[in-house]
Amino acid sequence: MVVPESQDNQQPSSSSVGSSTSQQYRSNPSVSQHSESPQHFNSNGNISPVNTSLRYEPQEYTETDFLLPNQLYGRSSLSRSVTAKDAQGSGTPPETVCSMVLQILVPFLLAGLGTVSAGILLDVVQNWDVFQEITEIFILVPAVLGMKGNLEMTLASRLSTAVNTGKMESSREKWMLIVGNLALKQLQATVLGLLASLMATVLGWMAEGKMPFNHVVLLCSTSVSTAFVASLLQGIIMVAVIIGSKRMGINPDNVATPMAASFGDLITLALLACLNLYPHVLYLVDLLFLCLIPLWVVVSSKHPATHILLRTGWEPIITAMVISSIGGLILDKSVSDPNLAGIIVYAPVINGIGGNLVSIQSSRISTNLHLKFSPGEVPEDRKSCYNPCRTFFGSGANHRSAQILLLLVIPGQFIFLYTIHLMKGGHTFPSPLLTVAFLSVFSLLCIADCMVHCLWRRRKDPDSYSIPYLTALGDLLGTALLSLAFLMLWSIGDSGNV
Repeated sequence: MVVPESQDNQQPSSSSVGSSTSQQYRSNPSVSQHSESPQHFNSNGNISPVNTSLRYEPQEYTETDFLLPNQLYGRSSLSRSVTAKDAQGSGTPPETVCSMVLQILVPFLLAGLGTVSAGILLDVVQNWDVFQEITEIFILVPAVLGMKGNLEMTLASRLSTAVNTGKMESSREKWMLIVGNLALKQLQATVLGLLASLMATVLGWMAEGKMPFNHVVLLCSTSVSTAFVASLLQGIIMVAVIIGSKRMGINPDNVATPMAASFGDLITLALLACLNLYPHVLYLVDLLFLCLIPLWVVVSSKHPATHILLRTGWEPIITAMVISSIGGLILDKSVSDPNLAGIIVYAPVINGIGGNLVSIQSSRISTNLHLKFSPGEVPEDRKSCYNPCRTFFGSGANHRSAQILLLLVIPGQFIFLYTIHLMKGGHTFPSPLLTVAFLSVFSLLCIADCMVHCLWRRRKDPDSYSIPYLTALGDLLGTALLSLAFLMLWSIGDSGNV
């Protein structure tokens, strides 16, 4: 679609006006970069700045418009400078430390309760016949649970950035964006569900040396149906949270991604466990979901942003699924080892909380880069070699949020782990798991800081790339550290009390 040239662009501008305008922009670089250099994705999914001048030429409506749509409605640079100043008032709201803590704390606690419930449920269903017979389901668990990071949290990050840049004011554009993204998410959930089951099949065959065909069919049908239904339910909840936080004046970066995961694990695990009980009905439903793929392709291709993501958005989510599946293989081997009994109840909590916290930080950094820097440009302190101290020490809002997120780990995980410990009737509190949780979140926050800036420097959109990688790394790192902690407890003869 080509946007017509605005009327005010058709009026001649003198050189004096142009020089004074450029001088005004140079004096306020964040405004000039945000208003004068709208960002576009090329066909490879990279971000590239658009060269604008006082005379705005007709341009095609391209892929980053899901973040900055109104900048393509033809206006002169003078009008854009005025609206840029106004946009500062409607962008990311100023945050105090107290407001930041309160906004993060409530979704964090809800997400923690969701992961605790998921862990208790997984501890119960692991003794069901289908889980005992088809142990490859445990390989599937991290990959299916990780889809909330691949899909829901990525959607939340994109919409949060759109809200904070003030570009979801138009009702028509807002609902086009929402419908297009939900359709794309259902397509990705269906495909990822199928790929995750095939990956679990391959890993299970490599580990056991055999794989019955009926196990393969049940894994595929269960994975696709679980991914589809869970993605649909969580997507609707996610949109409601984004719209609600916008109306209430809450920064969606702080609440959207953890709310996406609050009960996502519980919903997904419940579906994964229950759908296995009705295999014949499941096959028909699964066939219906696969037949809907062309519909999702048509709907998502209607919006330019999701049309581009149809081609460029598969790399991070498929790679993340493979990483999560490797974590699932570790979990499968740990569950099968009688010396590591009890590990599975803690896995959703350790993995989920790390992914939830790092997704908040990733979304905040991404929004900051979209607001203040042109694609390919990063802050001066990020141009040199990476130093982990820069993630936590500084005066910026993202430094404060990293400190807050890290400080929440120990008290938050103490509450969640102790709740599980009491419900299981253990005799000694598994204190090494607090160390595991702290190390996991610390590592993920450092990786997020480095990864998001590296993606932006390479003109990749961090909203679409970073969270899938980070949550998948959280699954792998958390499962590996958790298994190591249980091995240490077993070596000192204390694993039976955990």
